[in-house]
Amino acid sequence: MEEHKIDRVLFLLAVIIILSVCVPLILMAYRAGPLVSDLYNWIAANLGVFYQLFGLGTMGFLTWLVFGPYAHIRLGGDKPDFTTFSWVGMLFCAGTGASLLVWSGVEWAFYYDNPPYGAIPRSTEAIEWASAYGPFHWGVTAWCLYALPTIAIAYSFYVRKIPYLRTSTSLHELLGPGGENSPVGRMVDLCVMIALVGGAGTSLGVIAPTIAASVARLIGTQTSFTLQMGVMVVCISLFAGSVYRGLDKGIKRLSDLNVYLALGFLAFILIAGPTLFILKTSTNTLGFMIDNFVRMMTWTDPVDDTGFVEAWSIFYWAWWIAFAPPIGIFVARISRGRTIRQVILSMLTFGSIGCWIFYFILGNYSLYLELENVMSVTGSLAESDMYITVANVISTLPLGWLALAVFTLVSVISVATTYDSASYTLASTATSKLHEGENPARWNRLFWAAILGILPIVMMAVGGLQIIRSGVLIASLPLLIIGVAMAVSLARSLRADDAKAELPDEV
Repeated sequence: MEEHKIDRVLFLLAVIIILSVCVPLILMAYRAGPLVSDLYNWIAANLGVFYQLFGLGTMGFLTWLVFGPYAHIRLGGDKPDFTTFSWVGMLFCAGTGASLLVWSGVEWAFYYDNPPYGAIPRSTEAIEWASAYGPFHWGVTAWCLYALPTIAIAYSFYVRKIPYLRTSTSLHELLGPGGENSPVGRMVDLCVMIALVGGAGTSLGVIAPTIAASVARLIGTQTSFTLQMGVMVVCISLFAGSVYRGLDKGIKRLSDLNVYLALGFLAFILIAGPTLFILKTSTNTLGFMIDNFVRMMTWTDPVDDTGFVEAWSIFYWAWWIAFAPPIGIFVARISRGRTIRQVILSMLTFGSIGCWIFYFILGNYSLYLELENVMSVTGSLAESDMYITVANVISTLPLGWLALAVFTLVSVISVATTYDSASYTLASTATSKLHEGENPARWNRLFWAAILGILPIVMMAVGGLQIIRSGVLIASLPLLIIGVAMAVSLARSLRADDAKAELPDEV
């Protein structure tokens, strides 16, 4: 069938570019590592403010969509394809994945000794900032960056009936009829595919070593690169199988299972851990974050220039921007039958609250260990790395071995739920035509599931976390321009279609 034919230009160019990046990184690892890090530092220092401005602009644009005259427009059919629970589970798992399990447990520790705003390390003020910055990074801003391409793509795909489930579909009003297959349209889709591989590499490059460290602790051995590769193979096989089975039988069921397991795991930590401390600290953190939200969004540190913003906030905004168009494609696909307002508010509300729950429970449990001298989380970070530290934190829970086993299982499933949606997105982009309700070919989905495992393996082999962070910033840079174009194209499309709808009444 035509809709399952491969767009050979996009397909081959994406594969060639990915291989041309991976091969030199492997062959010239000692040179490539410092070069990539230097490029990250230059982009963050000179262009980082544009990431912040883009985040602020996106929030303003979505506010207009939610409270403006187009909020009621329904995307696609008369009723949603999925129940609200399954829909929220799929969009949440696609947008967060297993990386949330890692960062929520230890992110505060990176800020505890190096707090922002000139706070004294390890002071009460440092603790408050450290507790707030993780939920801030994984909160409303992140989901705003996801929601923009979701609506822009969904509107063109469902309302305007553009038969391409790609990022270039969102630019139809600017590119004109057939613009999705023009050189500009193909370049846009190619940039998104590369950014997705880079963003996915960042996530998998973080969680695979964590799973390996957890497995090593369970079986009483030392973690190793070989064990990490074994974990990578298992994870890739799992999400390849899920994406092969499709949305209803694979991705939906895996996402539902992941939500139940994750909520059960967090409930266990809350009940078995220091419940009162977690509740009190979480409440304080929520108020502190809300009270300082505007300052955190606009802080550029121009005087002291400590590098905090560039090392953390800019990295996170770049990460979300790299993932945003692909997540937009996937969430648009599963959001048929919902209105613009429903999609935006659901993503911002359920996405943010879901991430905050992880940080409030797992992160504050970890903080309790540090403050009560049960375990030196910061010491573990200094002696080993974040992957082993997370496993050490989970092991301190009652029935530590069982808790660690459940954490490992949730992590593996979380990897699968993130990467099966990523594979689906890459396959959709590389398909020549895709109409409403249709899916890309299975072999196409399986191919991209395998490709998604290549870059994180290379990143871990070359330079670990720093190279992983650098790669996502570099990959996301072109998407700043594409994001602005999305907003302009969507606004023009809404106004043009509204004007056409009113034309008969005027005549």
